[in-house]
Amino acid sequence: MSGHSKWANIKHKKEAADKVKGKAFSRIAKEIMVAAKMGGSDPNANPRLRAALTSAKAVNMPNANIERAIKKGAGELGDVVYEEITYEGYAAGGVAVMVECLTDNKNRSISDVRMTFDRNNGNLAASGAVARMFKRMAHFTITGDWADEEKLMDVVLEAGADDLTVEDGVAEVWAEPEFFEPLAKVFEEKGIPTEEAEVTRRAEMVTTLTDPGIARQVLRLVERMEELDDVQQVTANYEIDDSIADQLEEE
Repeated sequence: MSGHSKWANIKHKKEAADKVKGKAFSRIAKEIMVAAKMGGSDPNANPRLRAALTSAKAVNMPNANIERAIKKGAGELGDVVYEEITYEGYAAGGVAVMVECLTDNKNRSISDVRMTFDRNNGNLAASGAVARMFKRMAHFTITGDWADEEKLMDVVLEAGADDLTVEDGVAEVWAEPEFFEPLAKVFEEKGIPTEEAEVTRRAEMVTTLTDPGIARQVLRLVERMEELDDVQQVTANYEIDDSIADQLEEE
């Protein structure tokens, strides 16, 4: 999920690690399968597959899972048919939401996404309704000793990064999509561990949530959407105001 980094950190602490990791493995396995199906099983000749493998390494996905996903995508373990679909909508407070899916059943995915919007005070919108509010970007998150602006600044700027922020022990690196691979390579060469490595969307217009009730509804919608089997990524253009962040953390 892309949202306010402080809340992402809070949420990370609250969720069960095994559940989060299992969802990440499933999401990345689908991306590997689709990438291998579209561009072949050789990562040297398939940029999308290389990016997916970088994401897999970032979450310590087992090699056996990776190899199985590549073989499935390449047709060695039976044909795999997944369709890429992006849905757009609004959460409470007018927050824009992008939902990216990989599905083998389009009717199921749109039904699940629409129901999740409806049950959480949101609504599914027409294609193009909110896409203009987001930009495609490469994104990395780093924690631990390397989550330090002085340590990271020169490293990431030389590799093509546009933006570096460090807050609450989490460093976020943003760059144009074409710099995903150069940055991933630099992090690997320097032994800088990444918790997330992906090409995602970044909000260009942000809604600041100051009402705890609205914030809860937005967070609930995003969390429920992320739990759907067909959903790969959820991006929403909100941030949680500091005045209510502590209150939400205590709940």
